Amino acid sequence: MYRLDDQHALVVTTDFFTPIVDDAYSYGAIAAANALSDVYAMGARPILALNIAALPPQLPLDLSSRILVGLAEKVREAGAVIAGGHTIQDQEPKVGLAVVGLAHPDRLLTKAGARPGDTLVLTKPLGSGCITTAAKNDRAQPDDVAEAIGWMARLNRDAAEAAAQAGAQGVTDITGFGFLGHASELAHASGVTLRVSFDQVPFLPGARRYAEQWIFPGGSAANAEAFGGGAIFSPAVTEAERMLLFDAQTSGGLLVALPPGALDTFERAMQARDATWWVVGEVIPHEPDAAVIVTR
Repeated sequence: MYRLDDQHALVVTTDFFTPIVDDAYSYGAIAAANALSDVYAMGARPILALNIAALPPQLPLDLSSRILVGLAEKVREAGAVIAGGHTIQDQEPKVGLAVVGLAHPDRLLTKAGARPGDTLVLTKPLGSGCITTAAKNDRAQPDDVAEAIGWMARLNRDAAEAAAQAGAQGVTDITGFGFLGHASELAHASGVTLRVSFDQVPFLPGARRYAEQWIFPGGSAANAEAFGGGAIFSPAVTEAERMLLFDAQTSGGLLVALPPGALDTFERAMQARDATWWVVGEVIPHEPDAAVIVTR
């Protein structure tokens, strides 16, 4: 974040990754939504983006074009423009965006804003990591993959606007570190503990089935190793269910800490935007050695 003056701050971020789906257009759209998510998670409005693209020279031109069209149309949907970018040759495709957003310095959403008594809401279901990994190994049902693509390509704009309207201050988006990784960051930055009810957490269709087969991306295991020490689980939560909470997500939703009395305002704001959300837990005073407590 860079404060320009008392009324304006720039929020600048970047993100790119290798293909997680087969369809070129969807790959570009998901990469764009994922990069834009960091701007929304800080309460900013994206205004421009730069393409980042590493493409194999042997990749057919129509596929390269579809990737870039997916990127461009998602940025346009966000109300921003692509102002340029840079492309190099590489043996494996890698695409994404550098995004510039604009916000009021006093209305930024941060990971340090959660307070005891806040209600935790999540705005997209989990499980994209295990579903896309199952797809790469030809073990996923087409309907499950299509549902996951639809959610990953969805912008977090509605959720960010509703969170700001409800007066939320503690927000993070759920991406590569998984639900528990990003929830742990929110807890540490805010000096609190999060208590999450596993049975209230939403999952994409098929995610729990693939989890039972232990189909996860490598990043999920890395998340469990990195953040597992700060997570306390009810014995009733199985190993596969625990790993689902560490599952490395792509373009996940926002985890929002809503102040007391703000839930109704958030609900009305989300309903007005025809957007989905789930209450998944609450913020409690800091407990030693516990960033997140998962109950059942």
